Amino acid sequence: MGPNGSALVNFCQSLNEAVLKIVAIVIWYFPFGIVFLVAGKILEMSDPSDMGKKLGFYAITVVMGLILHGLFILPSMYFFITKKSPIVYIRGILQALLISLATSSSSATLPITFKCLLENNHIDRRIIRFVLPVGATINMDGTALYEAVAAIFIAQVNNYELDFGQIITISITATAASIGAAGIPQAGLVTMVIVLTSVGLPTDDITLIIAVDWALDRFRTMVNVMGDALATGIMAHICRKDFMQEGDGVPLICETKPVHIQQLMNCQQNNGSFQPLPAGGKPELISPDVARLMQLEEGVRPLPPERKIPPVPPRHLKHKDKEHCSIDMNGLETNV
Repeated sequence: MGPNGSALVNFCQSLNEAVLKIVAIVIWYFPFGIVFLVAGKILEMSDPSDMGKKLGFYAITVVMGLILHGLFILPSMYFFITKKSPIVYIRGILQALLISLATSSSSATLPITFKCLLENNHIDRRIIRFVLPVGATINMDGTALYEAVAAIFIAQVNNYELDFGQIITISITATAASIGAAGIPQAGLVTMVIVLTSVGLPTDDITLIIAVDWALDRFRTMVNVMGDALATGIMAHICRKDFMQEGDGVPLICETKPVHIQQLMNCQQNNGSFQPLPAGGKPELISPDVARLMQLEEGVRPLPPERKIPPVPPRHLKHKDKEHCSIDMNGLETNV
């Protein structure tokens, strides 16, 4: 709309700044509100020490479930589908796991996960761009596990017996609610209301688990990030043939080992099939960083066609015609 639309643009900018101010005020007062909520719940308890023991067992149960899922179930799925070592793959995303532990936000860890998968595990950029954003939004394994355990814990605190059908309902509802949870710290507390309402549990008891939720949130975020990363590796393995185009020579998943220059050259000349080195030849080892630069982003590409360099005129003709003073930069390109 040009100058006529400047009023609408200014209004939207002012509205954005006002919302940011309101959110900042709420964040400043949030700790005080949590303190009074927890204190009020403690005063209502007849035996606070007994409730503290129950919270301790609840935290241990959640941590054990996250360890079982993150260190055994997810790597086993990756191993059986890809037939590759999950230890090497997980070692490449350690930085993303540490960032998720510090920030407790899968959305904030998304750029670091993108970098780890691209540089350390050599996943194709096209697959990362599709799988990771979707996974950071809907693939919340740790959150689903945590919400189911928390709902059962609240039922036990209130002496509410759950039958098998209600437990299945809690599991399905927790899985569905985790899909809608935002990738921000303690977002599971909001979707917990849906899980508790599905089986008729009181929603006021959510304040019971707030005291330990800040620590559990960090561990379940690690599981969420690990699940997204392993899902990306599985999709890269399944779709490796679909993404392998003519002239591409590097698979979607590469091991972090030194690569021979001669192997890369043979890969370019033979449409992606690595050929053995010639007898007596001494291959030159290069570091994985240099190899990644040579592999570029989506695999080793074929060499561009050779271009002929224009002949250089004799010295006695250089100053007679100004056209011979120009240099053809196309002939100076270096093919890596």
